Parts: sequence; structure tokens; C-alpha cells
Amino acid sequence: MTDSPAPLLATHQPLAVADLRQEYSQASLSESDVLPDPFAQFSKWFAEALAAKLPEPNAMSVATVDADGRPSSRILLIKQFDARGFTWFTNYESRKGQDLHRNPCAAMLFFWSELERQVRIEGRVEQVSAAENDAYFQSRPLSSRLGAIASAQSAPIASRAALDARLAEAALQYGEHPPRPEHWGGYRLVPDRIEFWQGRRSRFHDRIVFVKQSDGSWLRQRLQP
Repeated sequence: MTDSPAPLLATHQPLAVADLRQEYSQASLSESDVLPDPFAQFSKWFAEALAAKLPEPNAMSVATVDADGRPSSRILLIKQFDARGFTWFTNYESRKGQDLHRNPCAAMLFFWSELERQVRIEGRVEQVSAAENDAYFQSRPLSSRLGAIASAQSAPIASRAALDARLAEAALQYGEHPPRPEHWGGYRLVPDRIEFWQGRRSRFHDRIVFVKQSDGSWLRQRLQP
């Protein structure tokens, strides 16, 4: 009879999480480096993230707050950005959709670890037009369009088999031309605060923030790390 293997935790030292650290040393960010328009600066950094071939540079964390002040966050993909704001698409009846219906403010975060950069964006959220929703929905792969119909996002379901059955039903009903559900569409975050963060040695990071003023101009400031 052989001895049973000892439990994993009994034979390994616990991970020293507090000792995990990485020095940031690739670049700096001075006031003279930053473009005067925060949208132009974001576009510049986003282009550099694309050029660096980062995995999903369009991935961002979006945080919302419900009616009771309870926050939640999730990773989404940005689909458009311009001087109007930053746009993503989702189910309006999802948890984030319900949060935004009650409290139309959100924060998003892009973290490009390979470039030692992050961008924090805060502002008010609005739904995009039906025409924009239709145009983007039709550009999606067929499987994604069918999935948007089949899934009541964030609602409980009995099993994966039940979810797959809903997808099969949608495919059978609509074929290759599924219509956009009324509850599916885009949100645009209209920012009033955009912060550019560049990692530096010894956690003495560079932080440049743009804050929108009442006249529509942007005030630029350096923040302490």
C-alpha cells in the first residue's frame, strides 16, 4: 500500500504576495510630452499599444455603481473613440445596463502592462443612436449577433445546455439575418477627467490629468504618485 500524497499546501511555502514587485523603467511622461488635447494623447498611446502588438489593447475595465452605491467592474472591449467619447456595446438589460440606468456615471481603465502605462477615464454615460447601434450590430460576426439575441445577459440560467439550446433556437429562427434586439446597443462615456499614468522606478510614477472645465476647455495638471 502506498502512502497518499501530502496536501499541496503542506509541502509548499505560501506565496509571499507582498514581495511581488516590478520596477518600471521604460519611459517617462513630462508636461512637454503630453499633447494639449487628451483625446489626441489617448489616440497616440492607443496607436503605440497597437504597434507594440499587445494582446487586446482595446480591453478595458469599466466600473459602474448601482442605486445602493455598490460598485462592480468588468472587462469590456472599446469599439470606438473620438472627440465625443469612448463607446462600447452591450445588453442594456445587463447588470451594468441596470446600474447605468440608475446612475449614468462610470469609470474605465486601460492598462497596457508591457508599456508600463495606464489611462483612467471618468465621466457621464449616454446611449448611442439607433443608427449607430444598427451599423455596428450588422458588422459583427453572425455567431455574435445570434448570441446577443439568445443571451439575457446577467440573468441566471439552469445550465450550459439550456444556454446552447437558446442559441440554436435563435439560429433556426433567424438564419443569417438576425435583427438587432431593442435591448442591445452602445454606450458612450463622455469624459470629464482623463489621467495618463506612466510607470517609473521606485513607484515614483508620472501622472498627468486633464479635467474638463465649465467652458469646455481642459485643465492639465501633474499629480503626485
